[in-house]
Amino acid sequence: MTAMASGSKDAIEHWNNWPNEKGFDPEYEQPNPIELEMTGHIPNYAAGTLYRTGPGKSQVETEQGHVFKLSHWFDGFSQTHRFQIIAPDAFDSPLRILYNSRFSTDKRIEYIRKTGSLNMMSFGQRRDPCKALFNKAQSEFVPSKGPSTTNVGVTLSVNMPGFDHRAEESADRWTGSKGIRNLYAKTDYNEFKRLDPETLEPIGLATQTQLHPELVGPLTASHPRSDPVTGDVFNFNLEVGAASTYRVYTVSATTGKTSILATFSGNPAYLHSLLITEDYVLLCVWNSHINPLKLADGFFRESILPTDPSKPATWYVIDRKHGQGLVATYEGPAFFCFHTINAWQEPSPEEPSKIDIVADLVRMDTSDFIDLLYYEYMKSSLPSAKESIANRKDHLLSTITRFRLPALPPTPTSEIQKASVEWSACKELSPELPTMNPNLGTKRHRYIYSTTFRGEATLTDGIMKFDCDKQESQLWACHGHSPGEPIFVANPDGTSEDDGVLLSVVLDGMRGTSYLLCLDARNLKELGRAHVNGAIGFGFHGQHVPIQGLPTGDY
Repeated sequence: MTAMASGSKDAIEHWNNWPNEKGFDPEYEQPNPIELEMTGHIPNYAAGTLYRTGPGKSQVETEQGHVFKLSHWFDGFSQTHRFQIIAPDAFDSPLRILYNSRFSTDKRIEYIRKTGSLNMMSFGQRRDPCKALFNKAQSEFVPSKGPSTTNVGVTLSVNMPGFDHRAEESADRWTGSKGIRNLYAKTDYNEFKRLDPETLEPIGLATQTQLHPELVGPLTASHPRSDPVTGDVFNFNLEVGAASTYRVYTVSATTGKTSILATFSGNPAYLHSLLITEDYVLLCVWNSHINPLKLADGFFRESILPTDPSKPATWYVIDRKHGQGLVATYEGPAFFCFHTINAWQEPSPEEPSKIDIVADLVRMDTSDFIDLLYYEYMKSSLPSAKESIANRKDHLLSTITRFRLPALPPTPTSEIQKASVEWSACKELSPELPTMNPNLGTKRHRYIYSTTFRGEATLTDGIMKFDCDKQESQLWACHGHSPGEPIFVANPDGTSEDDGVLLSVVLDGMRGTSYLLCLDARNLKELGRAHVNGAIGFGFHGQHVPIQGLPTGDY
């Protein structure tokens, strides 16, 4: 496998022929399920339901005669997608795939169409110079707060415990599509949107306060973690102020009850994900610290302070089984991260009687990468996008990095210990949106899958498999095709960690349409495609719920 260096002349020439506009402003919506045309094949064990979510439209034509444009990809008006993968009912029948999708913010879009203004908290919207011009229209048309007014759509949770919990849910959590009792969209803000699992219609809103009255802070992680055995869910709530407070909590999959595991003060930060091991919750406050005053203005990106390499990342270790709360704190090299991958406990190499925590994640040197995700730098037809890809700097590329937190103390301590980097790899591929075999959660894993940025497109240009033991990678790539997060579906009869398939929604930029791609996870050989009749927007995350077994995704 050879990877093209970011910013090279060859890369720019390739990228000039890699159109991606439809992936950032899709108009295609399919409210009623339709059957997709198949080429190749998808193994029967992949049967189940695949949900995807992410930005849909980014522009709205207004009644004032101008086009309202969102600034940042993270603010795209959310759209949810559902692929029903149906196993054959006869030996000689083919596997079938049905697809439907729905835009989730119709009332917010209608508000913008009438007023020409977003008028809501956003991640990175540029300040609107026309806002004063449309104040009268805004005062005459104020939408009531509701699920189709609120833009929530970064990650998805299927059968999330805590809200509308019923005792019988604990008996058999995963029984295929008929066992999908609820579907929630999430974001890094303390708000959840409930969706109909079949029609994808937005039907309700919730907050963490409904889980526990002390979870009053505005920020949380889009990626909670779920215990692969019990299904219990772990996340944090951040109350921002003069002295900011983190509350790490768990929701029981059996009872639906929420318990706060630890409460402590710390630097407020934008934290998109966290980790768990068999016995601990691992919350790393990396270098995306927040200015509380700017956060209060409603412009989230402006509140994130520049990365200060002199300030260490702080790792908090919280007991999740025995009520000991915060048991240890580590400090390590400064970095920025969106996505953690996995963590586990193992005996310390130097002192086998003690326990180390090992954590894998996708690391960047700086949070400046967030600014590359403004639409002006991603839509391939724009001159600023050409400049962005040509000038991509080394510090803006990502690596898979393994951290070690050594010699976990046997009893809680306030003494600060040192975390270290064990290795970093794959910078030439700049991986993101990492996934793995869900059966290895909280256990030592060997393989990681992710999208790549090799400099051939403004967003993604391939799918990678990385072998952590051998430090080797494999690549699937097709010129002009931009893949989304590869979701691993395990072969229930498999004998190895990588025995399964990857499912990824890919935009064919040449045709302007998307397809569901199926790859053999062992060698990234293409097995099949299910062709969609339009362009699916570049999404963030999803979850596959098999007919039986463990769903893929942190929820």
